[in-house]
Amino acid sequence: MADQTTPAVAEPDDIVENVTQNMDLLRFATAGSVDDGKSTLIGRLLLDSKSIFEDQLEAVETTSKGKGYDYTDLALLTDGLRSEREQGITIDVAYRYFATPNRKFIIADTPGHVQYTRNMVTGASTADLGLVLVDARQGLTEQSRRHAVILSLLRVPHLVLAVNKMDLVDFDQKIYEKIQDEFTQFATKLSIPDLEVIPISALQGDNVVTRSENMPWYSGPTLMHHLEHVHVASDRDLIDSRFPVQYVVRPKSDEHHDYRGYAGVVAGGVMKPGDEVVVLPSGMTSKIAGIDLFDQEIAEAFPPMSVTVRLEDDVDVSRGDMIARVRNAPQPTQDIDAMVCWMTAAPLKPRQKLAIKHTTRTARALVKDLQYRLDVNTLHRDQEASDLGVNEIGRVQLRTTMPILSDPYSQNRTTGSFILIDEATGVTVAAGMIL
Repeated sequence: MADQTTPAVAEPDDIVENVTQNMDLLRFATAGSVDDGKSTLIGRLLLDSKSIFEDQLEAVETTSKGKGYDYTDLALLTDGLRSEREQGITIDVAYRYFATPNRKFIIADTPGHVQYTRNMVTGASTADLGLVLVDARQGLTEQSRRHAVILSLLRVPHLVLAVNKMDLVDFDQKIYEKIQDEFTQFATKLSIPDLEVIPISALQGDNVVTRSENMPWYSGPTLMHHLEHVHVASDRDLIDSRFPVQYVVRPKSDEHHDYRGYAGVVAGGVMKPGDEVVVLPSGMTSKIAGIDLFDQEIAEAFPPMSVTVRLEDDVDVSRGDMIARVRNAPQPTQDIDAMVCWMTAAPLKPRQKLAIKHTTRTARALVKDLQYRLDVNTLHRDQEASDLGVNEIGRVQLRTTMPILSDPYSQNRTTGSFILIDEATGVTVAAGMIL
């Protein structure tokens, strides 16, 4: 177990510091059907990497015995809601932080139930890697395919298919290879640049952190080895400078009487003092006078750092504006062509009016047209579809009331994404990816 005097779990401040230094951080999201073992797998990763305390393990062991289990239910390490523990399913997205000597991790344990697909989209939207679990006894299910399609649409650059519960099929190589072949064939229709298929047993730990002696026929990496060594630094857009302004910083104190800075998260590119920039949509130009991180000035900023940018000139800048390089700026547009994942029971229909939130800018939008609905099993495009139901995915055309400063989602996942909101209720009804 980890030394109780020194936390083994990565703290948020440590993660921020690590990002600013070498970006050696991996965000990954679990996905798959109900009861495929996502929470158990994360519990196993935390346990075998010695990232939990002894008292946490003892509490889980005590709860497991109280439920009459003859094993330690590692899913209890992530399923924190009372309703989750009662039903044995994940409902909300559970985030966990841990570290190994090679890398720091942020895990999003997302729900597998169809009813909570929107929570899965939320957890996977910022992931560098998607981890799809399938039950070796069940094989690929509709929800497995749906989650793979969503991860593809979200442009998650790396995907791992973990064939779980191999212990329940006697570690049969043929069963693994059948699932591997079926999923690989399905993945050729998707945009998945990097795919790894690993046979595991989350409950017993086979091929999770240590190599399994029960599967000598498998010669690939363990799950932890792959997570530690998958290359993600080049996945971010470090060419196109994008800085959506979130807040104008004006302390007006004696020490910082004339301070004016623009706070936000760097969405793309590398920003340095002296860079000539343009403020959109006004088109006013200036140069970066300095970049502040907490209480110190830094030499450069890159995704996904949260910083405050100061400009040399007194330019009118407010929330919703975007700072970009003069010769490489996004083109403002009011017409958006996008794929959307619909998240509410009331269907999406043409001519519907909604609010759209893109980076830090909010506007109103009209659904001009529904071009097709995508079948997540066959990837067939139903061009006769008249609406989109809950959890369905389709291509739509939108018209906004004010220009949106966007990039294609394939180029920049931050400036290429948006959410649609029901103005009457304030409920998020869809997540969109700009084409």
